[in-house]
Amino acid sequence: MNRIGMHLLIVLLLAGSFVSAQKKTYQKFADSEIKRFPEAWQLDHGKRLYFGYGQGLACLAMLEVWTATRDKKYLDYVEKWADTIINDKGEIHLYKVETYNLDYINPGKILFELYKQTGKEKYKLAMDRLVHQLEVHPRTLEGAFWHKLTYQHQIWLDGLYMASPFLAQYGKEFNRPELIDDAINQFLICARHTYDPATGLYYHGWDESKQQRWANKETGQSPSFWGRSIGWWFMALVDVLDYVPADHPKRAELLKITDQLSATLVKYQDTQGLWYQVIDKSKQEGNYQESSVSSMFMYAYAKGVNKGYINSRYKAVAEKAYKGLMEQLIVTESNGNLTLTKCCAVAGLGGNPYRDGSYSYYIKERIRDNDAKANGPFIMGCVALNK
Repeated sequence: MNRIGMHLLIVLLLAGSFVSAQKKTYQKFADSEIKRFPEAWQLDHGKRLYFGYGQGLACLAMLEVWTATRDKKYLDYVEKWADTIINDKGEIHLYKVETYNLDYINPGKILFELYKQTGKEKYKLAMDRLVHQLEVHPRTLEGAFWHKLTYQHQIWLDGLYMASPFLAQYGKEFNRPELIDDAINQFLICARHTYDPATGLYYHGWDESKQQRWANKETGQSPSFWGRSIGWWFMALVDVLDYVPADHPKRAELLKITDQLSATLVKYQDTQGLWYQVIDKSKQEGNYQESSVSSMFMYAYAKGVNKGYINSRYKAVAEKAYKGLMEQLIVTESNGNLTLTKCCAVAGLGGNPYRDGSYSYYIKERIRDNDAKANGPFIMGCVALNK
């Protein structure tokens, strides 16, 4: 074999070993989650049976593993939770529409696959309830969903992931094209009010009333670029595009936003492949490499490339993130389980005690291991890299 042939063989072998490692990792991590949390309601360190967005995100990752492996234990794990929390009338345990909370919508994403696999009508009825919430949900004057009733007049990047891909998927699956239009408009309104042209980044939140203490009195924007909020935004973009028709007049606008964001975030990836809690202040005291933003970006880059939403050169960005996560933030426990460390447990704006959206606020929030907001995207990112 000549030198060129040998070189090509080595490249192919290395590429094959990378894909093999991805497959091993996502299955091993999913199995670790099931061992840690034998019941899916326990995911995200849950203490009670609850229709939580964290559990929904982690179960969505389990369904990705089910799709990739066809090992029914992952589907059964998710279905057991859904059957425990949704009765035959499609009523969801502890769910109250009158709270108008976008977080409740996210776990509804698992119901599409469960309905497809089982045909249980209660899953469709539960999805109908969630869509009804969005149809009557309070909105800004331009038509954007308030994040919650308790956070009036506010758009948070988090909320775009929680609700809009679900709304668009429902629109596609059940022939409601007006819901796809609504979902697209959520992104376009949010982008107008949270985008910062100086950095190419997006602020965590926007207050239409400009009355919140965290809100800039001129723009209504919150003061910081919280990594995970931009992670929610990036994942939401690559997910919603799955349900936007190729000939939709506004599809190009979503693709442009996604492409611009892809180009921007590379600039903030550190040499180890990771991103920081406050994304633009990596050198500032107290900041840290954060696992949820790094996992979310890995997933969004990998999926975006797979689907053709962004340039194929960005796959290297996702691979670098995977390497950084494995080397810096993944720990193998004595029992063989994989643990993902250094995830911000929670962050928000306003509320009581009041969260002012400052740099000092974000870096002081509690950090924990094996948080579903990191673990779920990590699994999904590994699956996407394996495709």
